[in-house]
Amino acid sequence: MYKVKIIAHGQVQGVGFRYGTVLIARQLGLKGRVWNNADGTVGLFAQADNQETLKIFEEKLRQGPTPFASVIKLDVFSADFDDFENFDIKY
Repeated sequence: MYKVKIIAHGQVQGVGFRYGTVLIARQLGLKGRVWNNADGTVGLFAQADNQETLKIFEEKLRQGPTPFASVIKLDVFSADFDDFENFDIKY
């Protein structure tokens, strides 16, 4: 199992970024969670059976999961967290 923590910077709040991220993650079969941070970034945990799926996910996030999102930078870190059963938004 491969796991990452990602912090998305740019126009990522108030533009459907979290919802779009969930749709992409579920389409790719990822599990994890996405949330808004107080500093205007969006954080997420993602886990997959292979690194290639995570790379595809990162590329889709860089493009912006919705037409209104504009990602300036993604910080991607290896992470260790408990396994998730699905991919959801944390409110």
